[in-house]
Amino acid sequence: MNKLLTTAVLALGIFGSVYAQDAKRLLPAEQEVSLKYGADRLGKRQDADMKKFRDNRLGAFIHWGLYAIPGGEWNGKMYNGAAEWLKAWAKVPADEWLTLMDRWNPKKFDAKAWAKMAKKMGVKYVKITTKHHEGFCLWPSKYTQYTVAQTPYKKDILGELVKAYNDEGIDVHFYFSVMDWSHPDYRYDIKSPEDEVAFARFLEFTDNQLKELATRYPTVKDFWFDGTWDASIKKNGWWTAHVEQMLKEMLPGVTINSRLRADDNGKRHFDSNGHLMGDYESGYERRLPDPVKDLKVTRWDWEACMTVPENQWGYHKDWSLSYVKTPLEVLERIVHAVSMGGNMVVNFGPQPDGDFRPEEKELADAIGKWMKENGACIYGCDYAGWDKQAWGYYTRKEKDVYMIVFNQPYSGHLMVKTPKGIKITKAVLLNGKEVGVEETARNEYNVDMPAKNPGAPFVIKLQVEEEKSTTDKYREALT
Repeated sequence: MNKLLTTAVLALGIFGSVYAQDAKRLLPAEQEVSLKYGADRLGKRQDADMKKFRDNRLGAFIHWGLYAIPGGEWNGKMYNGAAEWLKAWAKVPADEWLTLMDRWNPKKFDAKAWAKMAKKMGVKYVKITTKHHEGFCLWPSKYTQYTVAQTPYKKDILGELVKAYNDEGIDVHFYFSVMDWSHPDYRYDIKSPEDEVAFARFLEFTDNQLKELATRYPTVKDFWFDGTWDASIKKNGWWTAHVEQMLKEMLPGVTINSRLRADDNGKRHFDSNGHLMGDYESGYERRLPDPVKDLKVTRWDWEACMTVPENQWGYHKDWSLSYVKTPLEVLERIVHAVSMGGNMVVNFGPQPDGDFRPEEKELADAIGKWMKENGACIYGCDYAGWDKQAWGYYTRKEKDVYMIVFNQPYSGHLMVKTPKGIKITKAVLLNGKEVGVEETARNEYNVDMPAKNPGAPFVIKLQVEEEKSTTDKYREALT
């Protein structure tokens, strides 16, 4: 424990400028609380690795573990809660739950096929559950018996996936649950000296597993932490800062989500002074920020993740128990996120045999077809700084502003209001065909619909002229 405490003391300073964060979250500089384990900077990281994370914009999530085997059903009863929480819903003892390892033999698993499906979908990165709350590891960890190495399958699933995705040019991110139902030393709270000693052992175990992952799979680009909301973690904010520093020393350029972090006072995501901890906010799960009320998120990096059936991450046998989003609904959420300067990660829950259900394959195919034609408005794009319109969303890449139209107006005209100092000179479809533009008032325009109805969400690229001061303000807002 002493060794961990020593390595946990970080040079995390509090800076004077507060521009890069939401003013409503922040205390005046003179009232800021002194913190050892708060945010280590203000504003966005601007290095090449963070820029690539940001430019990728579209990712996929893979939730796969022992929970796929029962698929939401235990002892003949179907539970409509999230399938990966079935152990909790059905109150299954850990030793009984972990006997599912004897049945882990995904004979249809093909890492190359998974990677080709992701490539076809147009995702630039994939987050994989290395270990969920149940404690079962998709890699052969030497620190626990609950791994793929102790199943009939035996092989290193995580290693196969890392290689397959990397071979397709797709970045790999690791999901890692700190909370571990399989470990006897895990504590939800620290209420006694005995709890403290046990939890110290658990934190050392967790350090060892994280070091193992970073060493075995050095191409990993991101660690996405989960299961960090318990009082035990919040009372050990020093450890969360230590883990972030440890991984960044082992893997220069790696990104870490805000969900890992707690400060000296147990504040999570944002520290006691309102500053974002970690490299990007990961508070948007199955929801998105409001495009009018929540513009504060455009001042820092953030990532949303979403399920296809509502509240189902791992494989569940019965999708009829919850609402299932259509490909168009998923697509709109992707565009919504990017229009506000965020990334979107779409979740898949593979079957116990290692294949994906037909609905997931169809979704990936539909998203991929649209991205192949319209990806220019997603990849490398950011918040445009233009007011939201009823017809859809804006994204921006340098001097190009994209209109992504989901709701076609009966008038045949798409109303556009430009910020002061910006003038539209031309509007073209992504196939190069020009559409009409008419200035109707100062900073207001009508952009014509395509002559032929596209029959699906479509994109118009605007060419604009802007005063230099306007461009400078836009770039300043993004940093």
